[in-house]
Amino acid sequence: MSALRVGPLAQRLTNNPILTSADVAPSQTALEVVSVFNAAAAQLGDETILLLRVAERPRAMTGRLPATARILDLAAPHEKLEAIAPGTVGEDVIGIAFLDPATSPGRVIVAYVRKDLPGLNLSDPRSIQVTRPPATSGGREEVRDYLTQISHLRVARSFDGAHFTVDEAPAVVPSDSFEEYGCEDPRATLIDGVWHITYVSVGAVGITTSRLTTTDFRSFERQGLMFLPDHKDVVLLPARVKGRYIALTRPMPSSFNRVLGIWIAFSDDLIGWGGHLPLALPRPGMWDGLRTGAGAVPFRVPEGWLELYHGVDADGRYAMGALLLDADDPTHVIARSPEPILTPDEDYERSGFYRNTVFSCGHVPLDEGGDRIRMFYGAADTRMAAADFEVKEIVASLAPC
Repeated sequence: MSALRVGPLAQRLTNNPILTSADVAPSQTALEVVSVFNAAAAQLGDETILLLRVAERPRAMTGRLPATARILDLAAPHEKLEAIAPGTVGEDVIGIAFLDPATSPGRVIVAYVRKDLPGLNLSDPRSIQVTRPPATSGGREEVRDYLTQISHLRVARSFDGAHFTVDEAPAVVPSDSFEEYGCEDPRATLIDGVWHITYVSVGAVGITTSRLTTTDFRSFERQGLMFLPDHKDVVLLPARVKGRYIALTRPMPSSFNRVLGIWIAFSDDLIGWGGHLPLALPRPGMWDGLRTGAGAVPFRVPEGWLELYHGVDADGRYAMGALLLDADDPTHVIARSPEPILTPDEDYERSGFYRNTVFSCGHVPLDEGGDRIRMFYGAADTRMAAADFEVKEIVASLAPC
């Protein structure tokens, strides 16, 4: 596959974006696919596998809504579904989809919210925010967030690593109350012949991290929650170090200074985690000054463990850089990118549901020695793209810590 050289390190594929919402069938007729992005990546024999995050929302409706449509009353003390008022038209409402975990198996509910609801904020197309007045005199306003999209995970397959065919049916769908709004941003790590997939579970109780296992990317076994809310961007190292499993994590504190950065944690069994330590926190004034998060699965290079991570600057731009961790003591950061290795420069990276964003959840080697890699990344939270790198060039670009 030929590639177009862009910038000092990244070679974007000439057929970028490699996947868009037009390439993916919706999971049900009431929904439409709006984004295909942030995929885990794996090499399985001759196949390159992407485990895509597919975001769907209710189809926009015009004219009078059918009598079977339901309104989600967000003004009630506890949200409730109600029959739609006669004469309500599609232009008056916004659709929302969520899992009803009370059914077995869980069922995705499509409902509508009136746009004239007091306190409604629709400035972000991915979410709905409702501000409610204080319940008592002198009390505080209550702010609640809801997602307009619901995500599932779906497999795409390729024999050249550039042109993919997407499975017709989802591979992993929301299943319980922790996943009311879906499954997001998977990462796939091969450990002792088994692929361990970490992913974000999004529900009303918060953002948690869960784990799946598979050997063939055709059947998956759920292993349950890994970390309590709010927690995301979790990746596993592909080997034990000194007998322990290692995860890079991203706790999301909502109190005090709200520092959002990469931490490290350890486990004997992939279930209980401890030894939590900050690893690569934001660097004010730099390309990763607002927050940092693990991206692709770390991999071994002669100098240590190389991790491709994302950083966000003060303007909200998401870019990709790298960390070099000590091979025997991954709590020690040897070197770090002074500048990004990939920035959102192309139109497909600059415009979409979240502009100016490149966000990777996986890579695959392009040769047996691992000297060249292909990093797959979500572009503007909307579509999938890929770029090739020389590993030695990434390592050479790092600055000692």
